Parts: sequence; C-alpha cells; structure tokens
Amino acid sequence: MYAENKVQFKHGDDHVVVVIGSGAGGGTLANELAQKGIDVVVLEAGAMHTQGDFSTEEWNAFQQLSWLDKRTTSGSWRVAKDFPNLPAWICKTVGGTTVHWAGASLRIQPYEFKAKTNYGDIPDANLLDWPITRADLDPYYDRAEKKLGVTRTNGLPGLPGNNNFRVMFAGAMKVGYKECNTGHMAINSTVRDDRTHCFQRGFCFQGCRMGAKWSTLYTEIPHAQMTGHMELRPQSHVVKIEHDARGKVTGVVYYDAKGTIQRQKARLVAVAGNSIETPRLLLNSQSSKFPDGLANGSGQVGRNYMRHTTGSVYGVFNERVEMFKGTTMAGIIEDEAKFDPKRGFAGGYHMETVSLGLPFYAAFLDPGAWGPGFTAKLDQYPYTAGMWIVGEDMPRASNRVTLNSDVKDQYGMPVPNVHFDDHPNDEAMRSHAFKQGSAVYDAAGAKATYIVPPYPSTHNLGTARMSAKAGDGVCNAHGQTHEVSNLFISDGSQFTTGAAENPTLTIVTLAIRQADYIARQMNARRV
Repeated sequence: MYAENKVQFKHGDDHVVVVIGSGAGGGTLANELAQKGIDVVVLEAGAMHTQGDFSTEEWNAFQQLSWLDKRTTSGSWRVAKDFPNLPAWICKTVGGTTVHWAGASLRIQPYEFKAKTNYGDIPDANLLDWPITRADLDPYYDRAEKKLGVTRTNGLPGLPGNNNFRVMFAGAMKVGYKECNTGHMAINSTVRDDRTHCFQRGFCFQGCRMGAKWSTLYTEIPHAQMTGHMELRPQSHVVKIEHDARGKVTGVVYYDAKGTIQRQKARLVAVAGNSIETPRLLLNSQSSKFPDGLANGSGQVGRNYMRHTTGSVYGVFNERVEMFKGTTMAGIIEDEAKFDPKRGFAGGYHMETVSLGLPFYAAFLDPGAWGPGFTAKLDQYPYTAGMWIVGEDMPRASNRVTLNSDVKDQYGMPVPNVHFDDHPNDEAMRSHAFKQGSAVYDAAGAKATYIVPPYPSTHNLGTARMSAKAGDGVCNAHGQTHEVSNLFISDGSQFTTGAAENPTLTIVTLAIRQADYIARQMNARRV
C-alpha cells in the first residue's frame, strides 16, 4: 500500500507539525497526529522504495537502504578498528530502520526504568532513573502491540520455529533455561491489517517483500497519507532547525531531492533521525541563543550514547542447520534478562537467534581474516547455527556524538563523530553471555563454537535523554525538550537508559503517547 507523494502544504504554512524522519518514531508519530486531524509534513532524508524494489542479495540491499553518508569514529571499541567509517548500521530510506529491522518486540522490564535506584552508583556510569515507569507505559504498550500485530500478544500465535531455533531450544533446555520460545515478533503470523502472513522466506534484513513484517513504509505512512493531513517529502535532508528571539522553533532548513535548499515553517518540530543524526542536527542548529546547540543548555545533547552490549555466538553441527531459512530472528532465550549482580554485572541480556547470508557472515565473522582456517569456517556455513547477544550497556557521558568540523558531508555540514568505550560492566556482561551462548550450543551437540565481537548492526540509544530535571537531560517524560516547548525528540535518543530489550516497540509506544500529549498541548495552545 503506497500513496502518491502530493504537495499539500506550502513552505510558508506555519501551522504544520514537521516530523524529521519516517521510521519507528517519526512514522508512527506522523500517523497518530494525522489521525487526530493535525497537519503534518514528514521530511525523510532517504528515498522511497517499494517492496518490489527490495533486493535479497545482502550487499545490494545494504547499498540501497543504508545510511552511507560520511561519519567518523573514535574510542577503544572494536567497531572503530574494524569499521571506522560505519559506526552504526542504520537506514536512509522511507520507513527508516523499520525496513531493515528483524521485528523483535519486547517491553522494557519494570526494574530497568529505575536503573539508578536498582543498580546504585556504578563508577563511570552516568545512570539515571527514567521520569516514567512501566506502569505509565503499559496502556501505550498495549496499543503498540496491537498496531504492530506482535505475536504471542492479543491472541496472535507465535511464528513457527526454524532449524536455527530448534538447535537453540534443544541446547537451552539441556542447560536448564526455562524461557525459550519463538519470541514476540512484529511479523504477521496470520493475515491481518490488509497484509499477508509470514512465508518464512528469510531475508528479513533486506526488507520484507511480502509485507508481513511491520514497517512504517507500508503501514503508518500510507495510513497517514489517506487522512489528507500528512505530506511525505522523501530525499529531504534537514540541516538546521530555526527559532525566533523567544527561543521557540519556527521551522527547518533542508535540501530537497534536487539539492536545492528549502525552508519549511512549522508550529512544532519533532526530531526522529536516530540517535546519531538527531543530536547532530541539534548541535548543527546552534545559535547565539543556543551557542552549544539547540536545547543543549544541560550539555547532554550527544552524550550517553548507548548501543547495547552485543556480540554473536555460532555453533557448527554435524547435521545441516541452514540458519538462513525462515525468520531471521527466530527465537529467544530470556532467562538472563534479569537483575542479578551475583553474575558480576548489573542489568541483563537476551540471546536471540540470528542468521546472516554468506556474504555478511564472511564480512563479520572475523574482519580482516583469511587463510585455510577462515575458509574452513565458511565451508561449514550450511551446518552453522547463530545467535546474537543483546544486553543493557552503561550510559557514559564520554560516550557521545559530537561534530567533526574537519570532515564535511555533501551539504558542507560537519559530520557526526561517534566516540565509544566499553564500560567494564559491558565487558563483564559480554564475557558471561559468550560463555552461556557457547554452553547452549555445546549442550546441543556442537563440534565447534565461534565467538564474534560486536559489529555495526546494533541499537542506537540515548544522546538526547529523558530526565525529570532539566540539568540531567534534554527532554521531559513526553520527549518535549526542556528548553524549547515546541521541539520534541521522537526516537530512541530519548531513552534514559538502554535496558536489555530490542527498542523498537518502546519507540513506537513513546510515539503514541507523545502524539496524545502533543494534541492536548496544541488544543490548549501551549505550543
């Protein structure tokens, strides 16, 4: 379902809400507002692709969908060594990273909203409790799960288990884990929302050609367009947010598809550019009134960058596994997603099945390696099962996104530099997870296991975090920036801490809640 991009609003219309980004946060917010009769202009830096455009070949899909603009890295993390120009694998396309994501949809646990209270003072960790609780979000989680059609909720059956899951399940049961299933997935297990069920063809990361996986590309965006209250402008790269003498946002400056600079007036602006581009835009929008960046009086814009504690474990078996067949993220072990400091670290983690095609498997298994040992591992690919570790990493003020004024993008703007150092808590968690993941495969009969360090595929969080006090963060419990009442953060940047769960469900949940708040504020003429 795709609607034609029609010009509906003039650049001088100052009554519209401008949403920057069309992914989980921006696309959902735009639809929620449009359904309420609020006029919205969505500015998306990427191009429009339809399901028929998607390529099953991994490198072609990567080139088609990924954000490949210049970026730089620094810090001691492994990604800076192996992938210095690709600190994070996100998308630049209508629908954002919801085109690429695997579909895992988990609620953040109650204890994780109170990380500062529950974990205490962890040296060199900039912990803070969220200004909201799980109880505050549960009604909105309910709405989000219905919107996304999350399996194992609302009577929707789970997806079938493929061989990759069966291997994980067998090992998990022998190790003594109890919580192992095919997960809560935003992939249709039955026909719903005018979309088909999953056909288990794989290639989830390259865009779902069947449309079974939820993506704002073919759900929220066209639903919003059909209201007559939303205009989508692809290939519109925003470079600056403008404000008046009072400090209220008045509009945005962007480059259109022809490379022509445009200015769109706005009553309110919501930024949903992912946790690298969102702080970059705020920092590039500095002025005499906001010399350190828009809404950055706290100095927290760009800080507390989190990307989850990740890594992969692969097991090689005597029988063919063919992990590439079926859903990419086909199962999960949740037993370690708990608060148990006796393990030697705070927070928890999940073990989730993952499958990569042979091209990406070769690229990420051991970057830079070659020779008989490496090629032997590739020969064993059909017999290999894989899992991805995803856990809560510690926010650090020094882990941050800044502007690199020495390197400019195609529009002459400073590019973002992503600096990251693993916290000792992250390293302890990863070591534990590698040990347990290997134990699962060993218990299932693996003849070899491989430990793979983090690579660019991850979850970007923080950098414009929620806080109860203005000095501790960038926005309040509704994503409204503390300093600018008509400027909102609408993506994972607003996460106060990372939690252990895949974040998309929470980003959608916060967007639904934010839309209700914005509508109330607009009706009361507070923004």
